[in-house]
Amino acid sequence: MDIKAKMNSRFRDLQGGLFLNVAKADVGESVGNFLRRGGENMAWADPFAPDPAIPESVKKVMHEAIDSGLPAHYVMPIGQFELRETVAELLTEQLGRPVDPSRNVIITPGSDSGLLYAMMPFLAEGDEVLIPAPSYPSNFLNSKLLGGVAVPVPLSDADNYRLHIEDFESRLTDRTKMVLITHPNNPTANVFRRDEIEALCRFVVENDLILVSDQAFQDHVFDGIEFVHPCTLPGMWERTLTVCSISKGYGLSGFRIAYICADDHVMDVLYGAAVNVLGAACTLSSLGAITALRDRDYLRDMHARLLRRRDLAYEVFSQIPGVSLHRSESGILSWLNISRLGTSAEICAWLKEHANLMVNSGAPYGEGGEGHIRVVSGCFAHDEDARLRFERIREALTELARQKGLA
Repeated sequence: MDIKAKMNSRFRDLQGGLFLNVAKADVGESVGNFLRRGGENMAWADPFAPDPAIPESVKKVMHEAIDSGLPAHYVMPIGQFELRETVAELLTEQLGRPVDPSRNVIITPGSDSGLLYAMMPFLAEGDEVLIPAPSYPSNFLNSKLLGGVAVPVPLSDADNYRLHIEDFESRLTDRTKMVLITHPNNPTANVFRRDEIEALCRFVVENDLILVSDQAFQDHVFDGIEFVHPCTLPGMWERTLTVCSISKGYGLSGFRIAYICADDHVMDVLYGAAVNVLGAACTLSSLGAITALRDRDYLRDMHARLLRRRDLAYEVFSQIPGVSLHRSESGILSWLNISRLGTSAEICAWLKEHANLMVNSGAPYGEGGEGHIRVVSGCFAHDEDARLRFERIREALTELARQKGLA
């Protein structure tokens, strides 16, 4: 029996690595098998992994909660009120406008589910989604899973992946429903500037579109670059869904806590289907997240650590013959152009064999991704441990460059 023939076309061609190799590091058993063989993972965007990363203040609250027995029980499917209240206070400060915890915020079990859920109410069969590329692979796949059509809007390495509104305008059709951005961008780690965001938002308003802004990496923007929240610009509050997370900014990826912020007319619908689609976020993680979000000293300390790490990664990787990169403007990622050395798949395989490290192939990140690799430079708690791995990458790729006559 060909069971896949009975599946709908949105899912039928998906591969989870059981029968064919899958390039994405977060699909199937590829990472688990590599780790069991003694390899190390720098492919998951998980700050400080695999080292301990929970602040003492958060540990204390969670230990006390376990002793009380409370975490054995559900929170509301829309999220525990105190956590929504904490998120709303933070958003009110960031956005400069009131955010109501009972009308504008919903908690999701991680930003991946939050991103899919934010898109879900809007896309019907054949609706088109304009997505800057390269970008987070889920942006493209989510569109397909919901019946939509992902329309890549290419960004260029040459100008550090700036948005050019004419590239959006040239791809606009009568089926265009949504624009989806990852801001700051993943995998390129660049931050879209005010003029780019303002032009994009005018385009969204003028063409009566929806904007989904995935801001999972917003907490750590470097070099004094202004971060502009699209939902604060004229005409955008009522048509923007903002998806945020504690995974990247607070180094608590395993907590699986994220949130969506939106106008109450949108949120009413999200509240209505939350129990069917999201279930409820983890009770124990919710309690820990409240303390983490209120601990501003921890966030400042983490920012300083990640800035040092960004500079260290750039220092080492910029020495590799045949490799180029921009200095990352945010977060925990380094995006390396390795096209002179080989394809993305070839370089990932080389690093697994010669550096015993797994990094991300650029190919799954869409147009402009091939010829690049993504390295999660925020892995490992201590800079000296990270440097050792960066040097292994440098040495392995330098040897390859020598073989190709580039060094």
